[in-house]
Amino acid sequence: PLAKQLGEPPRKVAERILANLDVQDLCEPPQIAGPGFINLTLSTGWLEQALARLVADERLGMPLTDTPAHVIIDFSAPNIAKPMHVGHLRSTVIGAALYRLFQFAGHDVQSDNHIGDWGTQFGMILYGYKHFLDREAFEREPVTELARLYRHVSQLGEQDPLVARGARDETAKLHNFDTENVALWRAFVRICQHALDAMYERLHITFNMTLGESAYHDLLPGVVQSLEEQGIAVLSEGAMCVFIDDNAAPFIVRKSDGAFTYATTDLATIRYRVNTLKGQEILYVVDARQSEHFKLLFATARRWGYDRLDLRHVSFGTILGEDKRPFKTRSGDTIGLESLLDEAVLRARRIVDENDDAKETPELDEQTRAAVAETVGIGGTKYADLRHNRESDYVFSWDKMLAVTGDTATYIQYSYARICGIFRKGSIDREVLRCSGAAIRLGTPAERRLAVLLLRFPECIEAAIEDCRPHFMTQYIFTLADAFTSFYEACQVLKEPDEGLRNSRLLICDLTARMLKKGLWLLGIDTCEQM
Repeated sequence: PLAKQLGEPPRKVAERILANLDVQDLCEPPQIAGPGFINLTLSTGWLEQALARLVADERLGMPLTDTPAHVIIDFSAPNIAKPMHVGHLRSTVIGAALYRLFQFAGHDVQSDNHIGDWGTQFGMILYGYKHFLDREAFEREPVTELARLYRHVSQLGEQDPLVARGARDETAKLHNFDTENVALWRAFVRICQHALDAMYERLHITFNMTLGESAYHDLLPGVVQSLEEQGIAVLSEGAMCVFIDDNAAPFIVRKSDGAFTYATTDLATIRYRVNTLKGQEILYVVDARQSEHFKLLFATARRWGYDRLDLRHVSFGTILGEDKRPFKTRSGDTIGLESLLDEAVLRARRIVDENDDAKETPELDEQTRAAVAETVGIGGTKYADLRHNRESDYVFSWDKMLAVTGDTATYIQYSYARICGIFRKGSIDREVLRCSGAAIRLGTPAERRLAVLLLRFPECIEAAIEDCRPHFMTQYIFTLADAFTSFYEACQVLKEPDEGLRNSRLLICDLTARMLKKGLWLLGIDTCEQM
């Protein structure tokens, strides 16, 4: 394109560029190739120096951001009176990964689990509890029984107006702080929150705060009043609505019967997050089916005065079964998240047992095998989700998820454990090696390729943050693990007779292990020293 603008042959333009280009501190002398391409090759000396700087750098080359922001990430957010199911997986693991990525980059990050703990669903549960409770089932598995009651009343309400009216009355009593209903609601929330906490603990996910819909109930009248006073919300057929250009349906903030909506709660949440938490950027990790809601929410918030606030809907697709439909059990029920994780750990345990039993002398005791299986199973489940572009649907496959080769957490975890095994076999203290003053020497294409990849670590983190796409990170660590396999096959390490070259390669192994571990950690995935 430049040649056309200048009216000269491309090769002539390339010669003019090279005549005025000074990159000798970074590259070998540039070469013109073909009709006018310029090939730039990083100099071996520069690569060696850059890699040497990483050896003593705890952050592995990743600088802290120059423009730290207060970021609030809203993710997971299940309705609490139901067991978590596979549909909650994507929001939970994508949000947790983004939290770690933003935090590692130096931003002030807060995670908020905006749980569904209020509204009409509890009216149904209260009605069901008072009329259809199976006491024995409730004492045995309270969350499961509450979910059954919700489904039962929901189905009955579609057929019987009296049941529907009864559920609405229970909701109204709760919202008017009826003593009995509030006491039952608090008991239900406590039970369900305990079950959620157990699931998050297993996933190694924590939240800075869990402010559900109920936390904003008292703020909702003020939100509607403010919108009305500013002329943003107007009455339409008895409902208070915000009309957004180019959108046929209005954004309803108060129904004609006086009830508030998710829209009202979300606006109150924005007001709280900005005025009280001082948030500058809010990420909503919510599936793509809610895109219109967030389009209207953000447009309303900007008109309401939050036009300088960075609001982002981090949308994602659906997990599909082998039949390319939403992932469900054979009976058509949504798969529970706990049973999904149990199955993943069970399958991982078979792999761990087979691998260890195949050795002349098995290395892992029963307790270690169980711990490795948990790490591999949970890690494989998370990675199988995160490795896909978040906006795409993907097919869930047990066999692909836990494969020991290919783009899986298991392969990367194994690569890390393999490097740890090198140091264990050579009785080498990695901390001592880093402080030894050993120089890095790059002499083979496999070493150069690995070196360049090791230096790209910050670039991949920044790309993942910029677009809120954790799969950029999975691509990086998989490519890094693959490059290490090629390096290890091409270069002797422990058996290398030249001590200087042996130490150089050990330093490269150490750096690779550190980046694999940190990369997996940023995705919320653990590693094992032995597998």
